[in-house]
Amino acid sequence: MFLRSTLRHKNGKPHEYFSIVENKRVAWGKVVQRHVLYLGEINSSQQEAWRKTIEIFEDGQVKPKTVALFPENRVPAITGDEIVQIRLKDLEVKRPRQWGACWLACELYQKLELDQFWAEKLPASRKGTRWDLILQTSVIYRLLDPGSEWKLHRQWFESTAMADLLEEDFALVESHKLYECLDRLLAHKQALFDHLTGRWKDLFNAKFDVLLYDLTSTYFESDPPFGPEDKRKFGYSRDKRPDCVQVVIALVVTPEGFPLGYEVMPGNTSDKTTLPAFLKKIEEQYGKAQRIWIMDRGIPTEKDLEAMRSSEPPIHYLVGTPRGG
Repeated sequence: MFLRSTLRHKNGKPHEYFSIVENKRVAWGKVVQRHVLYLGEINSSQQEAWRKTIEIFEDGQVKPKTVALFPENRVPAITGDEIVQIRLKDLEVKRPRQWGACWLACELYQKLELDQFWAEKLPASRKGTRWDLILQTSVIYRLLDPGSEWKLHRQWFESTAMADLLEEDFALVESHKLYECLDRLLAHKQALFDHLTGRWKDLFNAKFDVLLYDLTSTYFESDPPFGPEDKRKFGYSRDKRPDCVQVVIALVVTPEGFPLGYEVMPGNTSDKTTLPAFLKKIEEQYGKAQRIWIMDRGIPTEKDLEAMRSSEPPIHYLVGTPRGG
């Protein structure tokens, strides 16, 4: 850790401002600097000592020099060092960062062995881009403070301790890398759910004999028309925005909230047409079993329910019905 000074001229007079900075060694042997504390302009007439010396880099110098910092209520007791004075009463902590929640989220990520899983699926690029760490940062961001990739890039990353926890720097969250990383995930969708199911069984003794199935939608304030393969379509809007195109999202979870599958479908998809494909999807991925499906009454048709009853083994279900008049 060292003291960095910056000389600025204001109203024709020189002003020297100081910050406490530390060197951080990150991946690939690279060293980056992180500002720890901004001290502002130091009054050189103060003569009171801090307990330890500190290294200082001045503008235009390559090597640091050692100085002693002195608060205003103590007479210096050391000699032989250049003395720099500061006003302790004016010290302020700037840019506090979130650490505990980030650390805990990283621990959970490792307990699920997602770090190992994605290290294999998303190897580093030839330029050294750590796609697995970019993804880990995005996942933890959405767990702690959900928002856009742009907010992650502009604000969230530097307000947390993720750089220290991952031994990376701000280059990890360049905006184009965040978006490009998302494009690399879809190919591993099924393998991810297989991995998570195994970890949930090991960690929580999770069972998958009761499944909750539901659909939602999300809309886009964008102007059609789009290409024929685009899933953004006009359809029944749960958000009361029939003026906007949307996509329909189907999700299967356990009563504990563990997701087993999801699908993004065109915005004009009818709820009643989605169940057969999901029954087949879960059966192919997790095998046949005597499962109980719980869903809203608007999802299954009578034909779907008959097929579930007559399957081998039978697929049980619990479906909401209208309240009697």
